[in-house]
Amino acid sequence: MAIITLLSSHFIEVKAGDSKSTVAATNGTEKKLTFVLVHGSWADTSYFKEVASELRKQGNKVYIPEYAGHGSMKDMKNVTHEQITKSVVDYIKKKDLNNIVLVGHSFGGTVIAKVAEQVPDRINRLVFFNAFVPKDGESLYDQLPPPIQETFSQLAESSNGTIMLPFPLFRDAFANTANLEEAKVLYSKISPEPAGPLFQKLDLKKFYSLQIPKSYLNLTEDTANPQIPDYGWHPVQSSHLGFYRYIEGNGDHFSTVHADPKQIAKKLVKAGRP
Repeated sequence: MAIITLLSSHFIEVKAGDSKSTVAATNGTEKKLTFVLVHGSWADTSYFKEVASELRKQGNKVYIPEYAGHGSMKDMKNVTHEQITKSVVDYIKKKDLNNIVLVGHSFGGTVIAKVAEQVPDRINRLVFFNAFVPKDGESLYDQLPPPIQETFSQLAESSNGTIMLPFPLFRDAFANTANLEEAKVLYSKISPEPAGPLFQKLDLKKFYSLQIPKSYLNLTEDTANPQIPDYGWHPVQSSHLGFYRYIEGNGDHFSTVHADPKQIAKKLVKAGRP
């Protein structure tokens, strides 16, 4: 019989005995999932390339939409959060995707929240992967500690509306578990990020009224949003979700999806399954 433990921060851990779900998990008959993976800032669809490959090896279906201001559309620097959201919504509708596990990494958390408002009936579960979860009326920028806010503001002002991470910041906060050469390779592939959507305050009243199940996947060595009082990924960002499933892994913000995609794929299945 499954035992569900409700913790004070409103997330659940599930421990199962000799249940049918346990048998299914061990003999490989667990239902396959359909993932839509939404990357974050300073990234494009290649961010999830290795993870998607691992998920597909398991028999899952995986889709990775690109959105305005990134990848093949990276020259669109004056984009809005609405345009980014529309890119993902249009992708889901064009491919007629249903029963999906919609995953958002980092900035992608703000995107999947707004996407869910428009296509809630197509989504089985939302997975926030070291992702920002602003409260109603807040921006991603509002989730950052003051020193990081100041840095982002200065970078945006000095580069005409985009933000390019300085390598020391990227290396120490985004690729901290990688070696120096790995960090340099990853850094060579990033592009300046459109600043506007990071500062844009979002109306999330509808999102917070939705009854879609939610999970939060937290890599404990991820310091892109520093773990200091009142800031960080978990439990600060995760707690905004209210009631959710918590899954934990090891790794940093940018390099682990490439260095250990099997782990991330395994965690995403745990986060996304019924």
